Amino acid sequence: MIEELVAQVGGVKRRYVGDLLARRNVVACGVGYKISGGERTDEISLVVSVTHKVHPSALAPEDLIPPEVDGVRTDVVETGVLRAFQGPRDRWRPVVPPGVSVGHYRISAGTFGCLVGRGGERFILSNNHVLADMNKGEEGDPILQPGSADGGTMEDQIATLAEFVPLDFGTEEPICSVAGFAATVLNGLAALVGSTHRLQAVRQTEGVNRVDAAMAHPLSADMVGNEILYIGAPTGAGTATLEMAVQKTGRTTGHTTGTITQVDVTVRIDYYGPTALFEGQLVASPMSEPGDSGSAVLDMERRVVGLLFAGSDAATIINPIEEVLSALNVEIVT
Repeated sequence: MIEELVAQVGGVKRRYVGDLLARRNVVACGVGYKISGGERTDEISLVVSVTHKVHPSALAPEDLIPPEVDGVRTDVVETGVLRAFQGPRDRWRPVVPPGVSVGHYRISAGTFGCLVGRGGERFILSNNHVLADMNKGEEGDPILQPGSADGGTMEDQIATLAEFVPLDFGTEEPICSVAGFAATVLNGLAALVGSTHRLQAVRQTEGVNRVDAAMAHPLSADMVGNEILYIGAPTGAGTATLEMAVQKTGRTTGHTTGTITQVDVTVRIDYYGPTALFEGQLVASPMSEPGDSGSAVLDMERRVVGLLFAGSDAATIINPIEEVLSALNVEIVT
């Protein structure tokens, strides 16, 4: 019965998510239990997350969240700005366990989530923005443990960047020579008339993401373990459901627990400048801080259900693990 209601509300969400995300302060839209008077009810609702709540009189009519959409009641929750997490911690040797600080040599630090495998090879799993420097990394780039913000140097390299799923921010470098030539000509004209403004040709992309994921190849197989710090070895992969109790070990907050509060979430994430839209995400109660990005999120039977990648003081944002494994064509190492 609950599964049918979640699917029904999910259908409404998919029909109206574009309209809702276009409204002022809205950062996410998903399916969850409605909260009333600070208590969770049994009503499945369309949960609209906003950076902050303001009085309706301060909003234009087109920015107001309706009390219901297509017969489904809405619930407006305040999450703050949802940002990709990064931050510091310690050096681990001789065996590096999941749950500790790692990072591409040019970024600060994130978390080694867990080990994944393909064809007999093992890889470190984390986020694109942790291991691949938000699409700027190249195969073979050094991965440090701890990350550079934690004092890691090139002498602390434990792996090389193997693969990453590109983040789509809605634009990319152009492939059309005509557009490039037109920008060059117009910039030349601007210079002639003394203007300091310049045009840049860009290519519009779909702008929709499912995962923030990347993996790195350890320098040696015995340098990394598969027992997540404070949790133990994963027992496999699972699927997150509403109200599921979950846990993670992250570089900043260590071992924490939480609850899945929303599923099938469409959310806009601030990457400290550019923003990226994600579909099909999970939202959990606050259980992380900057530096925890890349943490594996597990249920209480130690099945990996997600990959943590963003959040705020009020919420944690998670990629469903089945999406991550499919995108990278790997499986959880147990």
